[in-house]
Amino acid sequence: MSRFFVVALSIFAAVHLYIWLRLVYAPELGSLWSALLTGLMLTLFASIPLTFAFGRRASSRAALLFVWPGYVWLGTLFLLFVSVLAADLMRAAIELGAWLLGAAPLAAADWLVRARLEAATAAGAAGVALLAALWSGRKLVVKRVLVPLSRLPAALHGTTIVQLSDVHIGPTLGRNFLDRVVDVTNALKPDVVVITGDLVDGPVNRLAEAVAPLARLRARHGVFFVTGNHEYYSGAEPWCAYLTQLGLRVLRNERVRIGSGEESYDLAGIDDLSGRQFGPGQGADLARALLGRDESRELVLLAHQPRMVAEAERAGVGLQISGHTHGGQIWPFHFLVRLQQPVTSGLVRIGRALLYVSNGTGYWGPPMRLGSPAEITELTLQAALSGAA
Repeated sequence: MSRFFVVALSIFAAVHLYIWLRLVYAPELGSLWSALLTGLMLTLFASIPLTFAFGRRASSRAALLFVWPGYVWLGTLFLLFVSVLAADLMRAAIELGAWLLGAAPLAAADWLVRARLEAATAAGAAGVALLAALWSGRKLVVKRVLVPLSRLPAALHGTTIVQLSDVHIGPTLGRNFLDRVVDVTNALKPDVVVITGDLVDGPVNRLAEAVAPLARLRARHGVFFVTGNHEYYSGAEPWCAYLTQLGLRVLRNERVRIGSGEESYDLAGIDDLSGRQFGPGQGADLARALLGRDESRELVLLAHQPRMVAEAERAGVGLQISGHTHGGQIWPFHFLVRLQQPVTSGLVRIGRALLYVSNGTGYWGPPMRLGSPAEITELTLQAALSGAA
């Protein structure tokens, strides 16, 4: 963890320096403005490690008032980096074109005008994106998805699974938000509710009251939960015990029957892959969850990370329901997510299996979303015998 923070702070320092060079140094804003903006950049850089240090422990309103701006700056920093990088790439393309055409180089005064115009354009674009991301960050939509499953009994055609994922109750999302999520979920009158990990960002003793509204969730066949990586960071064992007290069924490398008799399907749930770092017996164990299963029955798997799908497909899973990616959360971060996960958002067929990846119901870190709205997902299962496509 220490190495991670050293690497992360080094990256943040480099990004701050890059933005300072392009938005403060290059435009030559004058000694007063340059000094003020330089001091501001140094202060904002210092706020990042403090935000991470206090964010998971913040319990007072004063602490939250400090943490929230820190996370906002973190998102703003990313948007500034993207906009400044885009401006630099565009300038490089223009300069290459001018060189190929044999155009005369710009005079020093023209370079300064260009630097100021580029800085103003990049800052303006980031500002517009910031406002849109902040507005979208608190927006919550119900996303409805039809899922055809070849082994689903005809009697269960139209049965629903409502998915919540990556709620991240913690520094900036609390009980009021979760009350709203529960109300919307219950209004859908689901057959099954599943929570696919990363529910919390903090320990039980600090967030128990904020998470208590989950006890109000109602579903015909029950409410199920699997761990995400953030549960392990926050204390997976205490959280699993507390959620069980609230009436949730925690699936830890095990499966249950949804329905009765032949009019049913199997629902399996596995711990997050990251759990393997926390000692023997922790983490995903799909073989254990599926031990002794009747392979003719339809199988739905809850797995926090989409990259479990390769193993799931080989094991005969019909549908894997995942989260973790946040859909990238702030465009264009999803391009980086794709380096680790096979799918960032939506319903995709992987071999014989279907994989659904939620954008997430909350957010992590910056209270923003851009291009990947938060969702409560209603998955409607369709039986092949009914002619569903």
